[in-house]
Amino acid sequence: MISLSAINELFGKDIKVINLGLESFCKDLKEQQVPCIHVNWRPPSEESKGLSLLEEKDIADKIEKANKEAISRLLSAQPILIGVGKAGEVIPGMTKKTILHAGPPINWDRMSEPLKGAIIGGLIYENLAKGEEDALKLAASGEITFDPCHHHSAVGPMAGVVTYSMPVWILQNKTFGNYAYCTFNEGLGKVLRFGAYSSEVLNRLYWMEQSLAPVLKEALEIKGDIDLKTIITQFLQMGDEGHNRNKAATSLLFRELAPAIVKTNFSNEQKAEVLTFIDKNDHFFLNVSMPACKCSLDPLQDIEYSTVIYTMSRNGTDFGIRMAGTGKEWFTAPCEMVNGLYFPGFDESDANPDLGDSCITETAGIGGFAMATAPAIVQFVGGTPKDAVNYTNTMYEITCAENNAYKIPNINFRGVPTGIDMRKVIETRILPVINTGIASNKAGVGQIGAGVVNPPMKCFEDALTSFIEKNNLS
Repeated sequence: MISLSAINELFGKDIKVINLGLESFCKDLKEQQVPCIHVNWRPPSEESKGLSLLEEKDIADKIEKANKEAISRLLSAQPILIGVGKAGEVIPGMTKKTILHAGPPINWDRMSEPLKGAIIGGLIYENLAKGEEDALKLAASGEITFDPCHHHSAVGPMAGVVTYSMPVWILQNKTFGNYAYCTFNEGLGKVLRFGAYSSEVLNRLYWMEQSLAPVLKEALEIKGDIDLKTIITQFLQMGDEGHNRNKAATSLLFRELAPAIVKTNFSNEQKAEVLTFIDKNDHFFLNVSMPACKCSLDPLQDIEYSTVIYTMSRNGTDFGIRMAGTGKEWFTAPCEMVNGLYFPGFDESDANPDLGDSCITETAGIGGFAMATAPAIVQFVGGTPKDAVNYTNTMYEITCAENNAYKIPNINFRGVPTGIDMRKVIETRILPVINTGIASNKAGVGQIGAGVVNPPMKCFEDALTSFIEKNNLS
């Protein structure tokens, strides 16, 4: 038993505190000028107890070998931009009544409002419906096939809607020969991917199909393949992170395309219109960055015993992940709300839960994982430059490696944290960080802000359970 004199002696000295548990205790102490360090500790969950089954030497060795193979495939990927095509003609499995969407599988009844809005717009765009009411009836009729972009080697930002006639980028992973596809970026604000479908939105889509795509298609035929790994390496050293900040990336792509665009057979007016559209759209490269990450990650999907995550995605209702060692199986849980900054006139009550395939960038190690290289991103998603660095540093704790090509100058050129390990997420209770746009929870409104969000822990816990069952470890 401690004596009263000992207690008095203790509190008579300068006190330095290590705080476990609620971080608010640490903040209170600091406000009172008491030195305090917060330890981000949480008690283990019931599900996390299964990690011990993965520590036995035989399975641990198999996991280690498999994860090394996964990282080797990811780091050796060579994404290249090879062309432009029509979705229905180049994306496997597309029909005139197929609509691809972001996130894991979902039926019409459970879809979020921005996803429904984008589908309404897609049906009108394809002349399958005459207006909103007609589109709603058709969407609910069972005649339309809804399927994730990820099931068709594609990705789509936010709602991620891809229809038969839409132009798409065609990318290839030169190392493994697999392809990936993505629509063109429309810009910010009221756009289809955020669930808007006004005549202004549709007219822009028709212009992209009839004017933008033909010019870019011919320009790429003149230019030839574009090495995207080199561009990603460059923009990470120019203040972009490849998800919500793409100013440098778009400029680099512009430099690759502009001379070839000038050489196309289109009128000077058409060429100028295309060049202006790219120049005025700082997010133009996002729809190239995403499929670059997608085709880099897809070769990981068949590595037995690997605990590396190769897909993270959300549809506005469910967040889903897929893990190399469990193949194409989805592990889902309800999407979280985004913590961020809102456009004037909007607040949290107007926001839809997390949405989009764009966190494929974080899955590959850029985007939110590389925020340290893009301190200006905080002006768009909230926080401080120090927060951006902290986000990146924290992600090293849940990944297997550092990228040997994608480097961050302001943290001594460390490679971006690469290869999310399911085991480390569950063990540390640290979730991947994603920076993202915020869509309105009402169809037709569009984007209302941007911020930072995490996947639900349940996705990773379910992946662990499935891994244990698949490998008969229980």
